[in-house]
Amino acid sequence: LGRGWRLRCPCCGDGRLFGSPRHWFRMHERCAGCGVKYERAPGYFLGSAYINYGWTGLLLLGLYVGLHFGAGFTNGQLAFPLSAVFVLFPCAAFRHARSLWLAIDYVLDRTGFEEEP
Repeated sequence: LGRGWRLRCPCCGDGRLFGSPRHWFRMHERCAGCGVKYERAPGYFLGSAYINYGWTGLLLLGLYVGLHFGAGFTNGQLAFPLSAVFVLFPCAAFRHARSLWLAIDYVLDRTGFEEEP
Protein backbone atom coordinates (compact mmCIF):
# COMPACT_ATOMS: atom_id res chain seq x y z
CA LEU A 1 0.00 0.00 0.00
CA GLY A 2 2.98 2.28 0.55
CA ARG A 3 4.00 1.74 -3.06
CA GLY A 4 0.49 2.73 -4.06
CA TRP A 5 0.69 5.95 -2.09
CA ARG A 6 4.06 6.76 -3.74
CA LEU A 7 2.54 6.12 -7.23
CA ARG A 8 4.81 3.13 -7.89
CA CYS A 9 4.22 -0.32 -9.35
CA PRO A 10 2.60 -2.55 -6.71
CA CYS A 11 4.62 -5.58 -7.86
CA CYS A 12 8.21 -4.34 -7.97
CA GLY A 13 8.01 -0.82 -6.52
CA ASP A 14 10.38 0.55 -9.17
CA GLY A 15 8.19 1.52 -12.11
CA ARG A 16 6.18 4.72 -12.05
CA LEU A 17 2.46 4.54 -12.74
CA PHE A 18 2.23 7.98 -14.32
CA GLY A 19 4.43 9.95 -16.66
CA SER A 20 5.35 13.58 -16.44
CA PRO A 21 3.29 16.10 -14.48
CA ARG A 22 2.37 17.69 -17.82
CA HIS A 23 0.24 14.63 -18.58
CA TRP A 24 -1.54 14.46 -15.22
CA PHE A 25 -4.22 11.93 -16.21
CA ARG A 26 -2.12 9.69 -18.50
CA MET A 27 -1.10 6.40 -16.95
CA HIS A 28 1.56 4.07 -18.31
CA GLU A 29 0.23 0.85 -19.80
CA ARG A 30 2.94 -1.35 -18.26
CA CYS A 31 5.60 -1.13 -15.58
CA ALA A 32 9.02 -0.16 -16.90
CA GLY A 33 10.67 -2.33 -14.24
CA CYS A 34 8.82 -5.66 -14.27
CA GLY A 35 6.50 -5.35 -17.28
CA VAL A 36 3.25 -5.98 -15.41
CA LYS A 37 0.15 -4.61 -17.15
CA TYR A 38 -1.64 -2.10 -14.94
CA GLU A 39 -5.16 -2.20 -16.36
CA ARG A 40 -6.38 -5.75 -15.77
CA ALA A 41 -9.62 -5.49 -17.82
CA PRO A 42 -11.87 -2.85 -19.40
CA GLY A 43 -13.40 -0.74 -16.64
CA TYR A 44 -10.85 -2.01 -14.13
CA PHE A 45 -10.28 1.38 -12.51
CA LEU A 46 -13.95 2.00 -11.74
CA GLY A 47 -13.16 1.13 -8.13
CA SER A 48 -10.74 4.05 -7.96
CA ALA A 49 -13.69 6.35 -8.62
CA TYR A 50 -15.31 5.03 -5.43
CA ILE A 51 -12.14 5.78 -3.48
CA ASN A 52 -12.01 9.29 -4.92
CA TYR A 53 -15.72 9.81 -4.24
CA GLY A 54 -15.29 8.74 -0.61
CA TRP A 55 -12.34 11.04 -0.06
CA THR A 56 -14.21 13.96 -1.61
CA GLY A 57 -17.33 13.33 0.45
CA LEU A 58 -15.37 13.12 3.71
CA LEU A 59 -13.44 16.28 2.88
CA LEU A 60 -16.60 18.23 2.01
CA LEU A 61 -18.38 17.00 5.12
CA GLY A 62 -15.46 18.02 7.33
CA LEU A 63 -15.12 21.41 5.66
CA TYR A 64 -18.83 22.13 5.84
CA VAL A 65 -19.20 21.17 9.49
CA GLY A 66 -16.05 23.04 10.47
CA LEU A 67 -16.78 26.18 8.51
CA HIS A 68 -20.54 26.35 9.05
CA PHE A 69 -20.82 25.36 12.69
CA GLY A 70 -17.30 26.19 13.85
CA ALA A 71 -16.52 29.42 12.00
CA GLY A 72 -20.11 30.59 11.49
CA PHE A 73 -20.18 30.88 7.69
CA THR A 74 -23.62 30.79 6.07
CA ASN A 75 -24.65 28.28 3.43
CA GLY A 76 -24.62 31.05 0.83
CA GLN A 77 -21.05 31.96 1.71
CA LEU A 78 -19.95 28.33 1.53
CA ALA A 79 -21.70 27.46 -1.76
CA PHE A 80 -18.95 28.64 -4.14
CA PRO A 81 -15.86 27.55 -2.15
CA LEU A 82 -17.25 24.08 -1.45
CA SER A 83 -18.35 23.74 -5.08
CA ALA A 84 -14.80 24.55 -6.14
CA VAL A 85 -13.46 21.89 -3.75
CA PHE A 86 -16.03 19.44 -5.15
CA VAL A 87 -14.68 19.97 -8.68
CA LEU A 88 -10.94 20.46 -8.05
CA PHE A 89 -10.18 17.91 -5.32
CA PRO A 90 -11.15 14.79 -7.35
CA CYS A 91 -8.88 15.98 -10.15
CA ALA A 92 -6.01 16.42 -7.72
CA ALA A 93 -6.65 13.05 -6.05
CA PHE A 94 -7.08 11.13 -9.33
CA ARG A 95 -3.55 9.67 -9.42
CA HIS A 96 -3.52 8.50 -5.84
CA ALA A 97 -7.00 6.98 -6.04
CA ARG A 98 -5.97 4.92 -9.09
CA SER A 99 -2.68 3.94 -7.55
CA LEU A 100 -4.27 2.85 -4.27
CA TRP A 101 -6.94 0.88 -6.13
CA LEU A 102 -4.21 -1.00 -8.01
CA ALA A 103 -2.25 -1.59 -4.80
CA ILE A 104 -5.33 -2.85 -2.91
CA ASP A 105 -6.13 -5.23 -5.75
CA TYR A 106 -2.54 -6.50 -5.74
CA VAL A 107 -2.64 -7.10 -1.97
CA LEU A 108 -6.04 -8.83 -1.96
CA ASP A 109 -5.95 -10.76 -5.26
CA ARG A 110 -2.68 -11.36 -7.07
CA THR A 111 -4.20 -13.52 -9.81
CA GLY A 112 -3.34 -12.05 -13.16
CA PHE A 113 -0.33 -10.14 -11.85
CA GLU A 114 1.97 -13.21 -11.89
CA GLU A 115 0.83 -14.22 -15.38
CA GLU A 116 2.50 -11.22 -16.95
CA PRO A 117 5.99 -11.56 -18.49
